[in-house]
Amino acid sequence: MAERFFASCPRGLEATLAAELAGLGASNAKPVDGGIGFDGGYDLAYRANLESRIASRILWRVGSGRYRNEKDVHALAKAIPWATHFRPDRTLRVDVAATRSPLTSLEFATLTIKDAVCDRCRDDTGKRPSIDKRAPDVRVAAHLTADEATFYLDTSGEPLFKRGYRRDTEEAPLRENLAAGLIALTGWKPDATFLDPMCGSGTIAIEAALIAADRAPGLARTFGFQKLAWFDGPSWQRMKQAARDRIRKAPASPLIHASDIAPQAVAKTGSNARAAGISEFLAIESADFLTLAAPAGHGTLLANPPYGVRLSDQEKIAAMYPLIGDALKQRYAGWTAWFFSADKTLPKWMHLKADSRTPLFNGALDCRLYQYRIIAGRMVE
Repeated sequence: MAERFFASCPRGLEATLAAELAGLGASNAKPVDGGIGFDGGYDLAYRANLESRIASRILWRVGSGRYRNEKDVHALAKAIPWATHFRPDRTLRVDVAATRSPLTSLEFATLTIKDAVCDRCRDDTGKRPSIDKRAPDVRVAAHLTADEATFYLDTSGEPLFKRGYRRDTEEAPLRENLAAGLIALTGWKPDATFLDPMCGSGTIAIEAALIAADRAPGLARTFGFQKLAWFDGPSWQRMKQAARDRIRKAPASPLIHASDIAPQAVAKTGSNARAAGISEFLAIESADFLTLAAPAGHGTLLANPPYGVRLSDQEKIAAMYPLIGDALKQRYAGWTAWFFSADKTLPKWMHLKADSRTPLFNGALDCRLYQYRIIAGRMVE
């Protein structure tokens, strides 16, 4: 029997995620801002968590209804037989998001739903789940619109962009699923040359290597559905083994190139690539893009160049962009270059006319993915 799920993703990648999920077997996909609703069986929840490169979370819908106030929300949440979905000795966390909700306090709504879940478990089993906000076994998610409350159980646990290969604890400027979405938007295929010349900690290049290896992004981690009542351990192990069995061997000469002017960034990229199990798919070097020779006669270049909010940073970056444009024209004829940035001045200072500008969000940052087809003798903007 088909269940209803919701996959969240970085805003702007909804259509890309819908295509990916359809390829995994999802049906009745319905895009909304920030994600996709879709139908499928429990096995699809396993597969989507294991295989999706673009989703942030996979949520399983367990109930919904219309409401006017907190009392209605409590009644709706308490009507759901939570103990049939997870054991009451599991630890619990409740998160609430709202769009035009009339309720005055999301914090109070969260407490209301938590009490309803725990009360229903106590009524049905005599036991109340304990709350653990940091590392819960089970996550309940609720979404409140102007008049409807929808309740979900999170099948992912930790967000899916946490692949398990990042070895530094600093917040990444580019999350893994956003990087994978950018690669999908470029149309790059693993039999073609790929370059990130400003690789930082290597997220873009590593995601490209995972694609080239056909390595499922979730192979090295656990998921929330493993704590739900319908989890089937043997089926899950068979699915993981099939994913391991299809991993490709690296080519003799890597087609994916990563470089950065900062030696510490290159070292971090190497460390993360080894942790991801795909280092043999990458050629990594310390180099300045402004003098870096193209690794092939044609290919795909994808970069997330630095941008700053301080005046001194802006001045440095404004001086750098024309040099990047010059480097592309001088050494990258035959390539398609893509730059992802929140800096709307990038096209102006590059002195190249963008072939496309795709609106995307990096968290709350309004960004664009700029495409440049580099041809010999190309006219500047």
